[in-house]
Amino acid sequence: MTTALAAPVPAPVPAPAPTRLWTPSRVLVTRSAAERPHGRRILQRLEAAGVSDIELLRGDRLPNLRGDGDRAAFMAAKQTLAVVVPPASKRRLQPIPPSADWRFDLAEGCPAHCQYCYLAGSLSGPPITRVFADLDEVLGDLDGYVGQGAVTSGTVARGDEGTTFEASCYTDPLALEHLTGGLARAVEHFGTHEWPGPVQLRATTKFDDVAGLLELPHAGRTRLRFSVNAASVARRFEGATSPVPQRVAALAAVAAAGYPVGLTIAPIMPTEGWQQEYGELLDRVAAALPEGTDLTVECITHRFTPGSKATLTDWYPRTKLEMDEQARTTKRGKFGSVKHVYPRETMSELRGWFTAAIADRLPGARLLYWT
Repeated sequence: MTTALAAPVPAPVPAPAPTRLWTPSRVLVTRSAAERPHGRRILQRLEAAGVSDIELLRGDRLPNLRGDGDRAAFMAAKQTLAVVVPPASKRRLQPIPPSADWRFDLAEGCPAHCQYCYLAGSLSGPPITRVFADLDEVLGDLDGYVGQGAVTSGTVARGDEGTTFEASCYTDPLALEHLTGGLARAVEHFGTHEWPGPVQLRATTKFDDVAGLLELPHAGRTRLRFSVNAASVARRFEGATSPVPQRVAALAAVAAAGYPVGLTIAPIMPTEGWQQEYGELLDRVAAALPEGTDLTVECITHRFTPGSKATLTDWYPRTKLEMDEQARTTKRGKFGSVKHVYPRETMSELRGWFTAAIADRLPGARLLYWT
């Protein structure tokens, strides 16, 4: 008689020590936010993190934060965190193609200094970070959206993902997690709640503080994606973020904890030697990931709008980021919006190289989309 040997359990991958933990210089908390359970949890975390300048407002209106438009005003805004309850319209979720069926926001704004920042063309006003205190109510409303999406839910290409909810459209939730705990609360809700159908929470980050997520009961219903880039692009344009090698180490840690994971390669730029640099990036990821990792890849090329260019050059007047309209192709949306993307020949070369390189270096990965 022989006894079957149990399959060996992979050793856990320790989380890297966090390389970036943001401490805001000023925190504003509206009255309604302080009354919410999530708002009170955030206050406790802020105090535990040693944040000293916390102002509890008498009402729900934030003070004028626009300043005089100079560099000092911009930096002050980037160092300000506001804890608020958003308007009721925020509770009506919107689709967010090509990423997910629905978008729900843990926050708006980000403490990082990416010189190509996507938020520059999306959010108005001073670049403070607003954290939303109504998370419990938002999570409680999500059942009604299950099975109603059109990006992944019910599609042939991505139907296995179920109804998907994107939590990082207008923020980097991991950049704020040590202050809010919002991402962990969402992960746990998705993992333990009895849903009316298959679901997936999606979040992407440029940070590495994942230790608090590794032991959560996620049930494989959260896909954590890490935004990565070529070494020269990250070094020049991704200020106040975790270094790419540490992001890859965090990716490996959450994959070893059983999460489905993803790479968001963005924004792709055809800089000098780009094939070698992006190849080295993919090789690093391949070497770090545990065998059998459920991995997806999203590829997003650099683009800008007239509005985002104006904002970014105001925020970062010394930037060396290429934003030359004459070197780009102009795309117009159905409502007249203008977007400047790489010319057809460049896009074709980039797409062909990445498609082949991902298939070669990460053969188990699924390329979800190219844009």
